[in-house]
Amino acid sequence: MIEKEYEYKLTDSKIIERIVSDDNVDINHMVLQKGEELPVHYSNSNVYLIIVQGIMSIILNEQEPASYSKGCIINVPYKMKMHIYNENEDNLEFFVVKSPSSKVMKSD
Repeated sequence: MIEKEYEYKLTDSKIIERIVSDDNVDINHMVLQKGEELPVHYSNSNVYLIIVQGIMSIILNEQEPASYSKGCIINVPYKMKMHIYNENEDNLEFFVVKSPSSKVMKSD
């Protein structure tokens, strides 16, 4: 086989899982329930947030909070302060794509 297959968990519970991590890309899968959040941190690569369920609330740097829903792809530039959280009833499920991999960006 030439291709590689990757799997992610189908769950309604909180999860943060790394699916792919190589020099080209990092792909993570996350589910946050109402009231859950990620720690405030800085993006360590060019980040794309792909929302597949729910509504994401996000604060970048010191901007006003913004909300994005299912079907949106949000681009967060390198070294951007991020606060991602779910304040809605529905679970928030999304994928985080970092390109290139944060391992490569750290070597800059």
